[in-house]
Amino acid sequence: MERTTDTGRGVGGPGEQAVLLAAGIADLAVSTMGAAFTSVRGLLRRSDTAELAAEAEQDLIARGRLALDRYTTAPPAHLEVLARHVIAQRDGDRIRDRMGDGGRAGDGDRV
Repeated sequence: MERTTDTGRGVGGPGEQAVLLAAGIADLAVSTMGAAFTSVRGLLRRSDTAELAAEAEQDLIARGRLALDRYTTAPPAHLEVLARHVIAQRDGDRIRDRMGDGGRAGDGDRV
């Protein structure tokens, strides 16, 4: 396997691409874990760790509640929407009938 500094060039078949992809993912995971461990070590040195953990727990609970609301709220039933539309249309027809002109435009021009 020939090393190149150009990505995509000199890369062999699909097997070699898979190995390079796996190596890239592993490198990313190692660097991310290193940064996470550094952050955790810094947090453990703080004197308000218990308060920080309680705030983080409350934030996670709120985030979970929002996520559940977002994904579990069902849209209104299709037949319910149609029924409301029919009722609104029927109410509109009744109002026009009470006006006596059937709601026709242009009839108000007569004097």
